[in-house]
Amino acid sequence: MLRIPNIPLPLDYTEEMLREQAAKALRIRPQEITALTLVRRAVDARKQVQLIATADVQLKNEAAVLKRLPKNTNIQQVQPFRMPVYRKAVLPHRPVVIGAGPAGLFAAWVLAQAGARPVLLERGRPVAERQKAVQEYCMTGKLDPECNVQFGEGGAGTFSDGKLNTGTKDPRIRQVLQTFADCGAPEEILWQAKPHIGTDRLAVCIPELRRRIEAAGGTVLFGAKCTGITVTDGRLTAVQYEQDHTNNELRTDHAILAVGHSARDVFAWLNAAGLPMAQKPFSLGVRIEHKQADIDRFCYGKAAGHPVLGAASYKVAAHTADGRGVYSFCMCPGGTVQAAASEPETVVTNGMSCFARDAENANSALLVGVNPADFGSEDVLAGVELQRKIEQAAYQAGGCTGKAPVTLLADFLKGQQSAAFGNVAPSYPLGTVFARPECCLPEFVCASLRAGIPMLERQLHGFLQPDAVLTAPETRSSSPVRVLRNPDTLEAVTVRGLYPCGEGAGYAGGIVSAAVDGIRCAEAVAGGIV
Repeated sequence: MLRIPNIPLPLDYTEEMLREQAAKALRIRPQEITALTLVRRAVDARKQVQLIATADVQLKNEAAVLKRLPKNTNIQQVQPFRMPVYRKAVLPHRPVVIGAGPAGLFAAWVLAQAGARPVLLERGRPVAERQKAVQEYCMTGKLDPECNVQFGEGGAGTFSDGKLNTGTKDPRIRQVLQTFADCGAPEEILWQAKPHIGTDRLAVCIPELRRRIEAAGGTVLFGAKCTGITVTDGRLTAVQYEQDHTNNELRTDHAILAVGHSARDVFAWLNAAGLPMAQKPFSLGVRIEHKQADIDRFCYGKAAGHPVLGAASYKVAAHTADGRGVYSFCMCPGGTVQAAASEPETVVTNGMSCFARDAENANSALLVGVNPADFGSEDVLAGVELQRKIEQAAYQAGGCTGKAPVTLLADFLKGQQSAAFGNVAPSYPLGTVFARPECCLPEFVCASLRAGIPMLERQLHGFLQPDAVLTAPETRSSSPVRVLRNPDTLEAVTVRGLYPCGEGAGYAGGIVSAAVDGIRCAEAVAGGIV
C-alpha cells in the first residue's frame, strides 16, 4: 500500500477527483488504482480555502511504481493498520484501575483483552446518571461532589467537545481512534485532521467501551472512591475504596492510578502517604465567547458556511513582554460554556460541544501560563490551593449563587466593568454577573491577558471583537501536580506495582494522550503485544 500526502482538493471534491489526483502524484492512470482509502483531510485557509488530503492506495505492482518516482518524493510504502493482539497476562492477583476517564478506560480495556480481569474503580456514576446529575446542577445549582462534570464514567472529557487531536506522535493514537469508532463514534474521526466526537456521541461510545471491558472479564464498580493503598517493602499489596458507605479492600500487586486532574482528595492522601510528587505548571484564565458565524467568517471568508467545512475552529498563541504565554485552549466551535465545579461553593468553567457543533456561540479557554513560582508556597499542593482560592472567589463574586463573573472584551481591555451585553449572549447555564476578572483571578493573569489579546488579533483578524464575552474562571486545564514515576517502568518511584497515569498524574493533556498513557501503563502491567 502506498501513502500519498498533500493532495490538494476543492471543497466540492468527489472520490473520483481524489483518485485522479492520487494517480497524478503516482504518474499512473486512475484505473491502475485497485483500492483507495482517505487517511487524513485538513482545511487549508492560508490563501484560498481548499482541502489537503492524504490517501492510501493499492496497486498491482507498487514496488515498480515507487521505484519510478523521484528520490525526493514524500510517497511511501506503508502497512495496513491492524489492532494489536495482547499476550495472555500472568498476574498473581487481579489488577486494579482507579478512575474511569480515558486513561483508566483504555487501561482496563487493554488489561481485559490480555485476560487479566481488571477491577475498575470509579467514584462517580455511569454516563446516564451523570447526565441527570449535571443537568440538575446546571438548572438548580445543586452539586453532587462525587458525580459531576469532573467525576464519573468517561471523566471530564465526557462533558466536552470530545476533541481527539493531539500533539503527540505515539502509534497508539490510531488504536485509540479505531476503538472509539468501533464503539460507535463517527467513522470520520479516522481521517479528520481535527477529529472530534462531541459530548452527545461520547455518551454513547463510552458506555459501549465499558460493556466491552465487562464482556472480556473486567469488573466496573461505580460509586467506588479509592481512599488509600497498602505498601509493603516498597511493593503495592492492596487498594482500599469506599462504596455505599462501606470500606473495602482489594488484594492486588498492580494498580493504575488514573484519577484525573480534579481528584484533589486523592492528591492529598497520596501526599500524606509520602508518595513522591512535584508541583507542575498549569494555566489560568477565562472562557471567551464569540458568535460562531463570526468565527466562520474570520477563518473562511466567503467560503464560510460551506457544509464540508462545518463550524470553524481556531488556535492562537502569543508571548507577552514578561515572558508569559497567552493562548487559546480546548476551543469548542458551536458550543456552550459549561458549569464544571466539583466542590461546593465554587465556580469553574469549561467548554462543551455536541457533534453537530450547531450552537450559536463559539467558545475557547483563553489562558495564561502559571509556574510553581506563582503558587506562593513550596508545598506540593500549593497549585491545588491556588485553583481552589480562585474558584471560591468567583463563587463569592457571583453572590454565592453559582453565577459566574463575566465582562465584555472591550471593557476588560480598558480595565472597566461592563454594564450590558452586545450581540454575544453568555451561555454559562447557572447565570452570570458583571464583574472584573480581578475579582477572582490573580492580577498577573489579567495583566498578561490584556497584553496578549491584541497580539492574538494579528493571528485571527476579528478576534478582538468588542462585545465578545469573557467568563471566569478557567482553572482546570491540567493537573497542578505530577506524581513521579520511573520513565522506564512507568511505576511510581517508590512503590513497585503502582502506575501513576494520565492527566491527573501529570502525564497527559487531553482525551487521546490520556488514553495512550493508559494503554502504555496497561502494557507495562500485562506484558505487551503478541
